[in-house]
Amino acid sequence: MKKFNKGFTLIELLIVIALLGALAVGLLAALDPFEQLKKGTDTGVRNMVSEIHGSAIRYYAIKNQMPWGLTTMSGTAAGRISDINAIVSTGELKSDFSTLAGDGALSQIIMVGGTDSLTVCYQPKSKSFRSDNNTKYDSGGTALSGCPSGTSSTCYWCVN
Repeated sequence: MKKFNKGFTLIELLIVIALLGALAVGLLAALDPFEQLKKGTDTGVRNMVSEIHGSAIRYYAIKNQMPWGLTTMSGTAAGRISDINAIVSTGELKSDFSTLAGDGALSQIIMVGGTDSLTVCYQPKSKSFRSDNNTKYDSGGTALSGCPSGTSSTCYWCVN
């Protein structure tokens, strides 16, 4: 009478573990965790760009002038905290907007405005956002030809 042992041999287990390891490495390479982090950051900054632009337009509708008055404004949002605070005073942005956004995120935003216009831009870090069809402007909000290239460091995503 033959005696059968139930279970797997050591060789079978090692083969299965090796296959699972190879699949895990392939999946990790396909997901690219650093790219996912960049996409998350870009999503947050893009939402902030849209919020700043929308709130400034609403401020203009209430006050009949932009937050910086009747002059032309140019520069980064970090240097424009007083303009953001003016928007906060009308209730168009939350009172802790600058704190929640953080200096790092605000420093990525470029605001260019005239007496009745505003362009808010940022430079995407992730590949997918750099190749987005809306990433086609220079830092002043002027449309460029040749964007999106997916790797260009001169293209910005803007709201006009």
